[in-house]
Amino acid sequence: IGDSPRVILHGKGNKARVIPLRDDVVKHLEQYLLKFHADESQFSEDHLFFTVRGNAKKRMTEANVRSIVRKYGKMAREVCSEVPENVHPHLFRHSWAMALYQNGVELTLISQWLGHAQFETTLIYAHADTEIKRKAIEKAIPESDPLKELLNPERYTVNDETLLKQLCGLR
Repeated sequence: IGDSPRVILHGKGNKARVIPLRDDVVKHLEQYLLKFHADESQFSEDHLFFTVRGNAKKRMTEANVRSIVRKYGKMAREVCSEVPENVHPHLFRHSWAMALYQNGVELTLISQWLGHAQFETTLIYAHADTEIKRKAIEKAIPESDPLKELLNPERYTVNDETLLKQLCGLR
């Protein structure tokens, strides 16, 4: 990673992960720091994200984040029906991992980035991608098309972990 911008996240089981930051994220973070931490040094011990209660800054909790994400998820859904009904913080992690996978990033790298202790946990993304593609194909074929009767979802379901790993180029 060298001198590229990054953060260290501490997740489940006290696992620490180094996450590189994209340029656009760095710009947003800089704007946030100017607005909410303008008088602090870069070595400040104050919480990066906080809530204010009784004129005091308090650490932002997971419940705070869930509530905010849920609120804005509902607002976004009113404007765009493609936004899922149940928007939650973990959805962003899942969506980013799916985007990486769909853009050709190897599952082994995604697994490391996500900090999965077991590679099999990451295989969920390969299963989900197969299902998304199957549904898209199914939706694209008009009801009147003779091919429609040949569609059989069971044909496209892969439950064999060994086969799935082979299809993903992992064995």
